[in-house]
Amino acid sequence: MSDTTPTSRKKQEFEHTLDASDKNVAQFEPKSRNIFDSVQHFLHGNPTMVPVIVLICSIVIFGLVAGPKFFSPFNLSLILQQVAVIGILAAAQSLVILTAGIDLSVGAIMVLMSVIMGQLAITLGLPAPIAIFLGFVGGIAAGLLNGFLVTRIKLPPFIVTLGTWNIFFALNLWLSGAQSIRSQTLDEIAPLLKFFGESLAIGTARVTYGSILMLAVFAVLWYILNHTSWGRHVYAIGDDKEAAELSGIRTNRTLIMVYGLAGLVCGVAAWASIGRVGSVSPQSFQEANLQSITAVVIGGISLFGGRGSIIGPLIGALIVGVFNSGLRLAGVDVLWQVFAIGWLTIIAVAIDQWIRKVSA
Repeated sequence: MSDTTPTSRKKQEFEHTLDASDKNVAQFEPKSRNIFDSVQHFLHGNPTMVPVIVLICSIVIFGLVAGPKFFSPFNLSLILQQVAVIGILAAAQSLVILTAGIDLSVGAIMVLMSVIMGQLAITLGLPAPIAIFLGFVGGIAAGLLNGFLVTRIKLPPFIVTLGTWNIFFALNLWLSGAQSIRSQTLDEIAPLLKFFGESLAIGTARVTYGSILMLAVFAVLWYILNHTSWGRHVYAIGDDKEAAELSGIRTNRTLIMVYGLAGLVCGVAAWASIGRVGSVSPQSFQEANLQSITAVVIGGISLFGGRGSIIGPLIGALIVGVFNSGLRLAGVDVLWQVFAIGWLTIIAVAIDQWIRKVSA
């Protein structure tokens, strides 16, 4: 039996090329982080820390500039009173912005619902609790209208809410006849509408029920967004709607619920606004939409959606209140107060853009 010699296979051309190629394995040296990279990574993982740091710095600076008057219990409680309504509106705005949308109609919904509550209670003579409840229902309906147009008609949120802002504002003037309901009339017929304007005396501080309501609204929304599956769906939609759909989330239904909940929060703000103003005024809170967006942006919620804590806009609203109070006590003209808030908003957006560029 003869030995079988295996035939040698002739190498193909590409194999000759491979033999001559470099066989070293690619290696990547870890990039050393400087102080700015470390801060950027920290803020990326903790976006709420930006407004917290700004708030603390603002309190310290204005405390030094304005003197002991700034730290008086009365002034601090006054700041809470002044930001209560805008803070609640910022909570409603945050829900929409977390989904990568925007709602330009929150202020108009609030004023319209306050007019509806006043007209039902004063003009039609309905009991105040029923008028308030119907105002809440109206807020939900207005929010659902926005949600329907965004999800079913597939219109951009900016265009939809810009249009409904005009619609709600026109309805507001039509229902009210551009006339306010005076404080004395509310006291006689429906004092419950002014409930959130009343206050508790804690030493020299005056804490209104409206301020407590604002904190309660943020606490409830914080729990919903952080401890329910629906809240996680909201963040997922804002981060990447297509990916959320592929993962099984019913994005359209969730978005409609977001706008409906935002409308309900606007209804709550409407009740608080009557107490804050002391009357039902169709001309009040003309800049509420922009102020709510300002609080959200300063509070660290990304305008691109999917990132940020609901507590951030509360801090953002407080920052605006601290700036206004500190500059006023320092004798700065109102014009420059608005100037400062404008720059603060631009800086907040710039910081958000910088944080989003963090490298892994």
